[in-house]
Amino acid sequence: MKRTPPRTDLRDPAVRPGGAAADAYAVAAAGLLVLAAALVGTHLQNRYGTLRVGWPPLVGGWMPHAGPGTPAALAVAVAVVAYGPSLTVRLPWWPLLLAVWGGALAWTWSLALVDGWQRGVAGRLTTRHEYLQVIDRFQDVPETLRDFHAHILIGAPDNWPAHVAGHPPGATLTFVLLDRIGLGGGAWAGAFVVTAGTTAAVAVLVTVRRLAGEDLARRAAPFLVLAPAAMWTGTSADGWFAAVAAWALALLALAVTGRRPAWTGLGAGLLFGVTVYLSYGLTLVAVIAAAVLLLGARRLRPLPYVAAGFLVVPAVFTALGFDWWEAYRLLVTRYHQGAGGVRPYGYWVWANLACTVLVVGPATVAGLRRGGGVLLGTARAALLRGPAPRLALLAGSALLALLIADLSGMSKAETERIWLPFALWLLPACSFLPGPRGWLAGQAALALLLNHLVLTGW
Repeated sequence: MKRTPPRTDLRDPAVRPGGAAADAYAVAAAGLLVLAAALVGTHLQNRYGTLRVGWPPLVGGWMPHAGPGTPAALAVAVAVVAYGPSLTVRLPWWPLLLAVWGGALAWTWSLALVDGWQRGVAGRLTTRHEYLQVIDRFQDVPETLRDFHAHILIGAPDNWPAHVAGHPPGATLTFVLLDRIGLGGGAWAGAFVVTAGTTAAVAVLVTVRRLAGEDLARRAAPFLVLAPAAMWTGTSADGWFAAVAAWALALLALAVTGRRPAWTGLGAGLLFGVTVYLSYGLTLVAVIAAAVLLLGARRLRPLPYVAAGFLVVPAVFTALGFDWWEAYRLLVTRYHQGAGGVRPYGYWVWANLACTVLVVGPATVAGLRRGGGVLLGTARAALLRGPAPRLALLAGSALLALLIADLSGMSKAETERIWLPFALWLLPACSFLPGPRGWLAGQAALALLLNHLVLTGW
């Protein structure tokens, strides 16, 4: 007989610390942070020009507009708010996962098409900073990898565009491979990023179910669909990076909870290897991975398989002539040669967090506040037992990774896309919230307003 998973009682003080008033205060404080970042940032940019963004704290510009995606986005938002919470209760697990992916696809496509097909999808990855500008330089992949380091610095001959230089070559090779199989050009690249990036929502749900129980995963589902983060998941390659990292963590969660530990562990390791060759900053996914290991009852049996899988990718790239550490050293120099050397740390160290508020939305702010209350109200000996503290620990690990990235000084601006792989793991904290429809409406309203009032730079 199939066992029904225990339901989390949101009336339990351990799950519902402080109530609605404290939620309102947290959201108001986050709103003031965003307002301060906008006002101070606008002043700094107008006076000194050092922020290098058009609409602080976001990369973009004020441009009220609508497009073919507008009616669809409104329809998706209304449908998820009206029916999402009830469907997540009624649907069997596997159909729910498909519904979440389908809903995330619809929401992300709709938001992208608010800017039109060319600006919103087909042209996103073809600008002068992007990966598609250098596809022709990868005709001989091994030779290009051996020579990759020589073109990272700004003063180097034929230096790479900003995004190519700022990432390991795995990022660019994604689009080289698409081109090789006949899916070249901006339209296919944009469609790939949207399609692959939205699977991250499914990976997060799989992980939450294995580590914190099905009830909390189901509560989180509509928030993963209707996330403001979809604005950037569908417009930058970082959506693809976020999905790879999310599936690595999902497979690790399956491995350490006893689900075919050899195969899932090996798969997790391979994807972790791919992850760090997509983005240098995603080495911080290790913080979330550590939380997954802790929550997985500390089962160490899959770790040799994880390690074996992980070593494959560095071994291949190193054999082909690419030195990750040398490239990263050169990237740090390149970062300070460009906008990163001009943008003031004293502003971005807190304005980055304002960006994150806009990416995850007010519901996540309230959910994280409740998650913090859960951790503070749970005895140390019980932290790994109940579903609520386990989920709070998982979301807290993502917040910790994000804060480390912030303090490093290598994430000054553009974090609305760069931090997507961490921000997505904050969204499950919304499962602590009662009355989900109101919070979902707030999430949708924020995304729709931003998408229709600001023309993002990604």
